[in-house]
Amino acid sequence: MMNGTRSGPRVAALVGPYLSGKTTLLESLLLACGTLHRKGSVDDGSCAGDASPEARARHMSTEPNFAAAEYLGERWTFIDCPGSVELQAEAQRALSVADVAVVVCEPAPDKAAMLAPLFRFLDELSIPHMVFINKMDQLTGTELRVRDVMQALQAASQRPLVLRQVPIREGQAVTGYVDLVSERAYRWRPGKASDLVALPDTVREREQDARQQMLEALADFDDTLLEQLLEDVAPGREEVYRQLSRDLAGDLIVPVFMGCADRDHGVRRLLKALRHETPEVTHAAARLEIPEAVGGPLVQVFKTVHAAHTGKLSLCRVWRGGVSDGMTIAGERVGGLYEFVGSTPVKRGAAEAGDIVALGRLEKPRAGELLGPAQALGTAPAWPAPPAPVHALVVEAEQKTDEVKLTAVLSKLVDEDPSLSFGQGIEPWADAGEMVLCGQGPVHLALALDRLKHRFGVAIRSRAPRVPYRETIRKGTAQHARFKRQTGGHGQFADVHVEVRPLPRGEGFRFEDRIVGGVVPKTYIPAVEAGAKEALAHGPLGFPVVDVAMALTNGQYHAVDSSEQAFRTAGRMAMAEALPRCEPVLLEPILLVSLVAPSDYTSRVQRLVSGRRGQILGYDGRPGWAGWDEVKAYIPQSDMADLIVELRSLTLGLGSFTASFDHLSELVGKQAERVVEGRAALVAAQ
Repeated sequence: MMNGTRSGPRVAALVGPYLSGKTTLLESLLLACGTLHRKGSVDDGSCAGDASPEARARHMSTEPNFAAAEYLGERWTFIDCPGSVELQAEAQRALSVADVAVVVCEPAPDKAAMLAPLFRFLDELSIPHMVFINKMDQLTGTELRVRDVMQALQAASQRPLVLRQVPIREGQAVTGYVDLVSERAYRWRPGKASDLVALPDTVREREQDARQQMLEALADFDDTLLEQLLEDVAPGREEVYRQLSRDLAGDLIVPVFMGCADRDHGVRRLLKALRHETPEVTHAAARLEIPEAVGGPLVQVFKTVHAAHTGKLSLCRVWRGGVSDGMTIAGERVGGLYEFVGSTPVKRGAAEAGDIVALGRLEKPRAGELLGPAQALGTAPAWPAPPAPVHALVVEAEQKTDEVKLTAVLSKLVDEDPSLSFGQGIEPWADAGEMVLCGQGPVHLALALDRLKHRFGVAIRSRAPRVPYRETIRKGTAQHARFKRQTGGHGQFADVHVEVRPLPRGEGFRFEDRIVGGVVPKTYIPAVEAGAKEALAHGPLGFPVVDVAMALTNGQYHAVDSSEQAFRTAGRMAMAEALPRCEPVLLEPILLVSLVAPSDYTSRVQRLVSGRRGQILGYDGRPGWAGWDEVKAYIPQSDMADLIVELRSLTLGLGSFTASFDHLSELVGKQAERVVEGRAALVAAQ
C-alpha cells in the first residue's frame, strides 16, 4: 500500500490465452519473491505449476496452479489459470475469489480480440485487473509499435486502458522502459532488478505524450486532477499513485505493463504495482456480496480436488476470521490445512482472512458455497454458473469390474469441475441408455478421461454419441393378430383386431379402446396397449417408432386360456406386423442452435451452418455484446459432431453455441439408406 502499511494476504490470478506465457510469468514471480531459487521450464516439465501428468503431457496448464509466496514481508497467493478456451470455467472460478487479475497477452494486435470475453467477465464481476504485455522481445523492427497493440487491446476492453510504461529501444530491440508515473528510465537485466538509467533523448517526447494521456485518463474519474491539468499544474507523484489505486480497485481503468517473463524483464515492476495497488481482501468480499452478519470465520470453497493421498481437499478463500486445523467448519471437522507451491501441499496450522488454503476431509461442501462454523450458507450471489456443454462422449469402463465404480468416479470429476456433466441419455447429446460425459470440447473431455485413468484407476472406452433417430409411418392400415399356444393344461389365447394410423409430429403414441359388447374383457385391454408399446421400441427400420395411434376395434378371448400376457403378446404382434405395411419413414432430430461470435466472423459462421445442412433462421446483434452477432439455425443432430471445434477454428477461439432439441424431420434418400444399413449392422454385431 502507498501509505507504507503492510497488507494482509492477497490473491493475484494470472489469466490470458493459451501460449501467452502465464506459467513462465508465475515462475518469474516466484523467483523474484525468493520462493524459487531456480526457474523451471514448461518444455521440460520442471515448472512449479503444471505438475500433473495431463499438464506435462500437453505442455499446457490443465487446471489452476496455486503458489503461496512472500514479497517484502507480505503474503501472496498467485493462481496460474489455464488459458485453453475449453477450460475457461476453471479460470473464472479462480478469478472470482482473486483480489486482482493480471491479463497476460502477447504483443500481437491480431490476437487482441481473443481477450474480449475475458475482459467482459472481469468487468461483469468488477474484478480489478491489469494487463502485462509479455514477450516484448518479439516486438522488433519499426513495423509494429506498442501503440498498435494498445489500440487493438482497447477495442477488446470496455474499460479504458492506461499505459504505465513506454518501451526503450536500442536498435530494433526493446531493452527497457520509462515508468510514466516516476518518469524514471530502466534497462532490463535477465534474472535481476532493472538498472536505473538516464532518460534517453530519443524517448523523451514519446514519454511526455504518453504521460499526459495517462493523466487525462485518470482525470476522467477525479475532478481535482482535472482542474490541475486544466491549470497546467503537475500533480504530485503520490497523488497519481493514489488515484491509480482507487481507479484500479473500482474497475474503472486497466493499467498496462510490459516485459518478457522468459527473461524476467518487467516482473519486479509488476510485483511492485501489485503490492502497492491491489485492494485488500475486504474489497473482494464486498464485490462477491459476502454476507457480513455471520459470527465466527467465513470461508468460500471455489474448487475441490480428490487427491490420492489426502482424500478430498476443499480449496477455499478465507473471507473473515481465522481457520485452523481441527476446527469445525460447516459442521465438519477440518482434517488438515494446506497451502500450495505448485502441486506440492504444505501443511499449515492456521490461516487468516485473505489466505487461500485447502481444507481436508470436508465431504459435503461444493464449489461456490460459503461455509460458516456450523453450516454451509449457500452459494455466493455473484458466483459464476457453469457453462452449457458443447461437446459429448459416450463412456464405458474397459473392465467390467469397474462398471459399478464408474458413476462414483464421474461424480468426483464433476465435483472437481462443474463444467463437466454426465448422465444417461442427456438431451440433446445422446439417446437413452447411453452414459454420456459432456463438457466444453474435445480437449476438456480428453483431460477428464485421462484423470479417470491416472488418478482414479478406471480406464475408459469412449465414442461419439449415436444420433437418436426415430421412425414413423405415412399411412394407416388394419391388422389382425391371433396368439394361440397349447402346452398342456391351460394354454394361451388372444385375438385382436386393430387399426394403426399416423399422428401429427410430436404427438407420440395414442391408444384407443373401441371394444363394444365385451368381446375383449376390460381387464385385458391395458395389456394390448402395453404390447403395442413394446413393438414401438424397434420398428421396421431399426429405430423407435413415434407419432402413431392404435385403435383396438375387435377381438376374441377364451374363458380359460386367455390372460393378460396372451393379450400383451397379441398387441405386440399386431403392431409389429402392421408397421411395415404403413410406409415407414426415418426421422432425424433437428436442433435449434444459437451460435455467437464477433461480427467480423458472422459470414463464416453462416457458411459453417450451411455446410452442415443447417437452415439459418436469422441473425442479430448479440444482446449486451457490442460488435458480436448471434446466428440462429436449425441443424440436424447428425451434423453437430465437432461443431465447436470448427466454430472455434473459424473465430480465433471466440465462437460458441447453445443447442436444444426442436423437432423431428423426415430423412430420405441415400443418407437415410446409409443410416438404416448402419443400424442393421450394429444390431447384427451385438
